[in-house]
Amino acid sequence: MRLPRSFLKTMTDCTLQRRSAWTSLAAGLLCLAGVVPSAAQTPGGEAPVVVDRREATRLLINQVAPEYPPLARVNYIQGQVRVEVLVSSEGRVTRVHVVRGHPLLAAAALRAVQHWLYRPFINKGGPAGFLTTVNLNFVLRSKKPEQVPLQPEADLRRQVKPPKVLTGQVDPGCASSVHMRVLLDDEGQVIDTQPLRGPASQFEDAKKTVEQWTFNPARWGTMSVPWYLDVDVPVADSTACSTAADPGGK
Repeated sequence: MRLPRSFLKTMTDCTLQRRSAWTSLAAGLLCLAGVVPSAAQTPGGEAPVVVDRREATRLLINQVAPEYPPLARVNYIQGQVRVEVLVSSEGRVTRVHVVRGHPLLAAAALRAVQHWLYRPFINKGGPAGFLTTVNLNFVLRSKKPEQVPLQPEADLRRQVKPPKVLTGQVDPGCASSVHMRVLLDDEGQVIDTQPLRGPASQFEDAKKTVEQWTFNPARWGTMSVPWYLDVDVPVADSTACSTAADPGGK
């Protein structure tokens, strides 16, 4: 399904050259607003090819339009959501990660892009998985400028009761932590993660750990809503653990 231009525009802000090495991939993604690159890999474990916006758009054969969240409409929430999309060698979306965007809009974008379909990307070795970025613009065209509050996001934030961690513990004497931002859906399930600070070697372990935690979802009145939550995720530090177990280093 082709999306109306007035509602959704697909684009990227950085034109990335194809690279096969993971270090080059990370360097290319850093231009996308200075965030920590996600550990995107193809199902075979290889670093994916990075495909720029124009080429990825030519490969796109099915776009599912995200639904504009009703709560975002009534609170005048609009703007852009940028997502990082990992596509398999068969052209199916295997992972979507939010780079930035309001949580209500980001959750809607994730649900939609997961169902997009691409033609296989062909390189010298044949079909290959690839990584690209997509911007989805949510615009309330019907609203008159004078009707829109000056700070709609801040107004909504004051009304939302943030999510809370219900369960998620490890042995604090044998762990370090990664500071992460998690996106929770309206049921309190983790639907996306972004490491913000901590040892890069522990990002993947932290992601797996926090996905096992349970949360109370954010609430707007009596309604559960998608929302971000920043958490410190403890992860086992093998060096610290071995030192604690053997103080003499024997």
